[in-house]
Amino acid sequence: MAETENDKAAAATAPAQNENAPQVGVISQYTKDLSFENPNAPHSFQTMAESKPSIDVNIGVATNKLNEESHEVELKVNVQAKNGDSNTFVIELVYAGVFGLKNVPEEQVQPFLLIQAPTLLFPFARRVIADASRDGGFPPLLLEPIDFGALYQHTLAQAQQEAEAKGDAS
Repeated sequence: MAETENDKAAAATAPAQNENAPQVGVISQYTKDLSFENPNAPHSFQTMAESKPSIDVNIGVATNKLNEESHEVELKVNVQAKNGDSNTFVIELVYAGVFGLKNVPEEQVQPFLLIQAPTLLFPFARRVIADASRDGGFPPLLLEPIDFGALYQHTLAQAQQEAEAKGDAS
């Protein structure tokens, strides 16, 4: 089958169209900060054997624009396991990634950085948390999956309520 002029023209313009298409990718990912504390060892192991600790998990996401096409996204995970008033263990993790964004519309940058990027980082942060708790002498702590889309929507709604409250106060 012979190529037509239309096929040749389409093939010649395809690379130009692809150059303008939105592109995103993970450039690198890394543990930026990790802290594991077992302040009451070895007593905490005995306490844990007697009763299950309450576990409080806090998740946060921060972004930092590195240049026109690169952004760092930090997934901050704080875990505090307590038995009564005493800490069984504390884990603080900042797991980060550098993401390349090219030709992404401005209105889609923030949702990507605060939803999709942490969703990509989370499984790796989850493994670091599990390894840290296991290496600290406790059963591996396997965090439940996080809905970063819902977290983003909640943050937007909270910011809107605060803005409205400031507007009413003036």
